[in-house]
Amino acid sequence: MVTPILIISLVVGYFLLLIGISWVTGKQDSNEVFFTASRTSSWPIVAFGMIGASLSGVTFISVPGWIGDSQLTYFQVVLGYLVGYMIVAYVLMPVYYKNKTTSIYEYLEKRFGRSSHLSGAFFFFISRVIGAAFRLFLVAIVLQEFVFNAWNVPFEVTVIISILLIWIYTNRGGIKTIVYTDTLQTAMMLLAVGFTVYFILQHLGWSFSDFIQSNEFKNYDQIFVTDSILSRNHFLKSFIGGAFITICMTGLDQDMMQKNLTCKTLGDAQKNMTVFSIILVVVTAFFMLLGALLYIYATKTSTSIPLLDGNPNTDLFFPEIALNGSLGVIVAVTFILGLIAAAYSSADSALTSLTTSFCVDFLHFNKKPKAKQKSIRKKVHVLMSFLIILMVIIFRYVLDRNVIDGLLIVAGYTYGPLLGLFAFGIFTKHKIHDKLVLVIVSISVMLTIILGQIPDSLLGGYVIGYELLPVNGLITFIGLWIIKRPQPLKPKV
Repeated sequence: MVTPILIISLVVGYFLLLIGISWVTGKQDSNEVFFTASRTSSWPIVAFGMIGASLSGVTFISVPGWIGDSQLTYFQVVLGYLVGYMIVAYVLMPVYYKNKTTSIYEYLEKRFGRSSHLSGAFFFFISRVIGAAFRLFLVAIVLQEFVFNAWNVPFEVTVIISILLIWIYTNRGGIKTIVYTDTLQTAMMLLAVGFTVYFILQHLGWSFSDFIQSNEFKNYDQIFVTDSILSRNHFLKSFIGGAFITICMTGLDQDMMQKNLTCKTLGDAQKNMTVFSIILVVVTAFFMLLGALLYIYATKTSTSIPLLDGNPNTDLFFPEIALNGSLGVIVAVTFILGLIAAAYSSADSALTSLTTSFCVDFLHFNKKPKAKQKSIRKKVHVLMSFLIILMVIIFRYVLDRNVIDGLLIVAGYTYGPLLGLFAFGIFTKHKIHDKLVLVIVSISVMLTIILGQIPDSLLGGYVIGYELLPVNGLITFIGLWIIKRPQPLKPKV
């Protein structure tokens, strides 16, 4: 029997292990270690750890629960991810390493000016706060439903405790600690999904090939949607949207790129990204197969989707089966460990990257006296913790959709300006009227929001999906073209 006491014991034990890693990796407690790990990370360790950071609680819990509504069509988006990772590795990374950036948005100041730098950093800041809150919210509601409700602990207290634990072990070592804790967290998540698949198959009396060939699996095996371009999840829309989501949510995101920039050389960082991207596609596919298996198991055991505030919530589907099903204590224990890993792998790196960006991009941290830099960094780290706590609590009362779907939709609005800014900087040689950049990106976001709200009936049945992200980037790019400076005349020879 899985009890709240057992779950709390696992949380405490795992936390103590993370504290031990933090103590070893954070001995120096310097700003260079916190922000860049002194650029000494081994690329295989970074690659393996990034799998867990990319999956997070969203893939661990939300993707399996989403299979009932979407079948395997999310894999179209995942295939687009693979293309996006290659663009990140061979287009964006060379720019970052060449400019020796601590925050990737420093590139925008070198290329255009201070206003562009602040605009890029601002949209990352909004994107990462929302993204981290989405991910932590998902894990917090699971802990709340299956642990803390039994003790009448308020949701707000659950969130505060979760962030406090994360703050404690990232306070000293920063990104250097996270590079190593992410490897542990990846292992825990993969172990959890592997045990769950194994024990469900045993319960059903199937081999893996029996599962794939079963009539029950045919209810969930649709991958490609090619019938009508009007549909929201048509292959081209999903594939292109997936590629741009990866370019933005990895390549233009300080959180993900900060890990890559800890590698010794550009070549090592590119190896890391290539290997990581291939493994991630395989692992995500396995999570989707787990989702189909969970629904088959639920049908055979009459397990229903749990309710949250009186409404069915598919994000609680995997936890319900793992903790309250008949799969045994091994599945329950590894699920909890995977869940904790998912929570920490997303929130810890978010805290570090938000701290880095706020210090470097907004406070001009590098221009502050050396004696004050560490104190400023630690105060900002605390501030970012409170901000994420606030956002998670807000989501508890306003979020009304599956988390993975909500996260990708929000990305279309917040990452588009970053896409346009970096694309214009890399693929053109024009200077721009830097002071007008904030106006351009604000207009771009507003136009994209308006486009996203247009009813499909006014578009001949065309349902707008994840293609909002590249559209947003294109609008920004066009706006920057409009405010470009005239090219100076070349002197006559």
